Amino acid sequence: MSRQPLRGDELPAPAGAIPGPASHALATRLRRVESRNITQLSETFPVFWTEARGAAVRDADGNVFVDVTAGFGVAHAGHSHPAVAAAIARQAAQLAHGLGDVHPPAIKVALLEQLAAITPGDLGVTILGSAGAEAVEAALKTARLRTGRSGIIAFEGAYHGLTGAALAVTHRSDFRQPFASQLFAGVRHVPYPATDADRAEHADDPASHPTNGGTVNDASLQDSLDAVDRAIEAAERTSHPIGAILVEPVLGRGGIVVPPASFLPELRERCDGQRILLILDEIYTGVGRTGRWFACEHVSTVPDILVAGKALTGSVPLSAAIGTHDAMEAWPTSTGEAIHTSTFLGNPVACAAALAQLGAIENEGLVERAGETGAAIRERTEHWAQTIPGVERAHGIGLLQAVTFRRPSAPAVMEEALRRGVLVLPEGPDGRTLAITPPAVITRAQLDAALEVLEHAIRSQA
Repeated sequence: MSRQPLRGDELPAPAGAIPGPASHALATRLRRVESRNITQLSETFPVFWTEARGAAVRDADGNVFVDVTAGFGVAHAGHSHPAVAAAIARQAAQLAHGLGDVHPPAIKVALLEQLAAITPGDLGVTILGSAGAEAVEAALKTARLRTGRSGIIAFEGAYHGLTGAALAVTHRSDFRQPFASQLFAGVRHVPYPATDADRAEHADDPASHPTNGGTVNDASLQDSLDAVDRAIEAAERTSHPIGAILVEPVLGRGGIVVPPASFLPELRERCDGQRILLILDEIYTGVGRTGRWFACEHVSTVPDILVAGKALTGSVPLSAAIGTHDAMEAWPTSTGEAIHTSTFLGNPVACAAALAQLGAIENEGLVERAGETGAAIRERTEHWAQTIPGVERAHGIGLLQAVTFRRPSAPAVMEEALRRGVLVLPEGPDGRTLAITPPAVITRAQLDAALEVLEHAIRSQA
């Protein structure tokens, strides 16, 4: 059946059963050829995407959904942004692959210059990768070279990826346990601080720091910082003294937890850039999602290394570890064989996509729009917290918004919303938190429709 291409501003429009027969048929085929660990397959899940634009997604059965996941945060400027799609097509026709670290594509230089221009402080020397986990690995290697110290402090609830070193600093036991004997032993996980209601500070910036009137949990902050200090001291007596503190400015998969405003500055004070480096994982929070280009700008904290990914291209795999000149000088000068590289490093199609994506975010004011739309979502979610008994609290920053329930009902809300044409995901380890992280280009009509569906789904589980 012929269908009109999506415009991107469509409202939820279930056309039949969800999942429908085409998705069920694809699931049957997938079950035969993909590792059973990758995709959850059941009678009620998943749907198979065939088209996406803006904040709209169509599945194999013709059902149209509003996406409030932004494709794991990738589609900050919307799915299939016209400028990004055109840049990919042009670059693929002209030069689809370069010779990485030997004869690089010229466009890589332009992207690295742009990354230096948008990152705060004196960040500006970059190692590119593909997946976000690769950039985390590059950052950790940089810290080891710069400090000569191998130990790492990471945080409870953290998610940094599932490759070797990235898995070692990721906290969730369900990811770690099967491979525990292979993981680096020099990682120490300490508590991530919480607030009674995220971001009571910054009342002068309500679009970027909406609050539900709570107060900062000073005890939680101090407990976290004391644990950091104890970990640094204890590690000095081992073969893995601390050389890096790796932290998400907002816990993403850990449950959209926004820490007190003084948290990152306090960590910065503990990292001198010589014995200990501060690494900020902004793979989820960066590139405009929180109402700033990077979340660390809300609290005027510049790390030694900033890791970016996801929304960097809005489409194809690309990540970056962006460091200060001082940190990155730890790497030896190449004499023809780089000690950290990959076949697709600086792929020209990915670089073209990133330049177009960054241009679209800037030209369309999507950094500012993230703050404004986030405030609109927060107004609605706070109303839920006040009127729906099962909703414990609303929290978040910019377009990283969430509600936490009193019991683990987020998966059931997700499936009910799916049947009504809205794509949404749980976050956190206990099934109690539902993330609302739409593309910045979502229209007000789409947002209102999606929030109506979510409210109905939440009330049905209350």
